[in-house]
Amino acid sequence: MSRRARVVGLVSGMLAVAALVATPAQAETGRKLDPRPSTVKLAAELHKLELLSFGRVDVDLAGRSNEGRPVWTARVGNGPLRILYVTQQHGDEPLGTPAALEFLRTAGVGNSAWQRSLRSKVTVEIVVRANPDGHERDWRFNYDPGADPEFGERGKGYDINRYHNPAVAPKDNPATEAAIIQRRFAAFRPAITVDYHMQGRYVGDDGREITASVMWPTHPGVAAKDVAFAKQISVVAQRSIDAAGGNTSQYPGGNYEGIARNGYGLLGSGSVLIELSAMEKQHEQAQIRSALASMLAIARSAADGSVRDIDPAQAEAIPPRGKPLPGTDEEHSEAA
Repeated sequence: MSRRARVVGLVSGMLAVAALVATPAQAETGRKLDPRPSTVKLAAELHKLELLSFGRVDVDLAGRSNEGRPVWTARVGNGPLRILYVTQQHGDEPLGTPAALEFLRTAGVGNSAWQRSLRSKVTVEIVVRANPDGHERDWRFNYDPGADPEFGERGKGYDINRYHNPAVAPKDNPATEAAIIQRRFAAFRPAITVDYHMQGRYVGDDGREITASVMWPTHPGVAAKDVAFAKQISVVAQRSIDAAGGNTSQYPGGNYEGIARNGYGLLGSGSVLIELSAMEKQHEQAQIRSALASMLAIARSAADGSVRDIDPAQAEAIPPRGKPLPGTDEEHSEAA
């Protein structure tokens, strides 16, 4: 094949990819996002973003699940302040994953002044769908038919978000995918860690439905300065979600050290849990975009330093979650 033909083929390929992946500006126009991209589609979308961003989005294989499916990470930016986002530790809690794809598109594809500034000040790494086997089965756990776990279900698998205890080394961690996250955390050493989940449906004391909940580390061993930083991040998340039309509450989570927000808080990160409510399908696009809003707001407030200007006590003013919406269940629950 001639050099000219190769160049024409490359350009044609890039144009074809461009037709499938929207620009950051288009992200604001209400383009519909796939709420549950397949394992194959997720890989394809990540690599399209890597191509369209000219490598500014750097995709890496972090490891493989028990069934051999890839667990991907994607990194954008080269700034000194490091942020780690994790999505879909629970396989049946999917909406953080399309939000992550859209964050990578918004931050990495394009070269406007604000994008360049953001990338120069922060480095964001995302574990995109930490539990691909659970996603395939639409269940909470990873897949491990030999499991007889303290947290999880015998013959089914481990609840990954109970296996981040800093005292347990990755090589000794029975939850394969949790060990992958532990290794990425140790290598990346983020100042901020945000873990995206989904919860059931609840109403606040004012009668309005809760659309998301946030919580900081509650383990007593987390340093006070790291709890305060996590509270500041939580306020940024709450404000951004509410500004996007949401209604955010505090999440009533436990203090077990194996929960990611506690485990990584114990390791000195400003560690936050964000739970999107599992509302009807007509609300999924709004829920994805509220997660995206929080990802962007956390990164931008970290980049410009404004997150540190927030009074941590404002986190305590975030209202409690309230009671389950009548006729719904509490299947999606960190504390369950």
